[in-house]
Amino acid sequence: MGFIAPAITASQVATAAGVVSAATSVAAARQASAAGKYNQQVQERNATIAEKEGERIEQQAEFDIARFEDQFRQLQGQTTTRILFSNADLSGTGLRILRQNAEQAEIEKDIIDYNAKIGKQKKFEEAQFSRIQGQVARNQAKAQEIGYYAQAGTSLLRTFGG
Repeated sequence: MGFIAPAITASQVATAAGVVSAATSVAAARQASAAGKYNQQVQERNATIAEKEGERIEQQAEFDIARFEDQFRQLQGQTTTRILFSNADLSGTGLRILRQNAEQAEIEKDIIDYNAKIGKQKKFEEAQFSRIQGQVARNQAKAQEIGYYAQAGTSLLRTFGG
């Protein structure tokens, strides 16, 4: 005795195809959502890194200024010593040299501080841009997800809607 399979009708094949199409669209929607969330997390991580780099720039500037002040104090000490060893008073030319050095030192510290602020601001802008990119990626994925769910609904309506 042989086994005879029942015949599959065209409407059964069409129904199965519609269900498979809907299931595939639902899976694609879930995948789009997961990809969007992942891309947003990556961009958030990039933003956090950029912010930390900005903070490090500021810390480095504080260190650089402190180191510069130490070097400047040494320079002023050496200059004072040279002036005094040359049998000159700390007035007139000697005093002008010390004052000019002090003025230049303030300018140098201001430049270090300014450059650090610019660098920090750039990093914070990078962080903001990364967050925006993450939100855009998430919104694009959400739009794709909705589109796939709409495809699934359309497939089911065509299959069972009559």
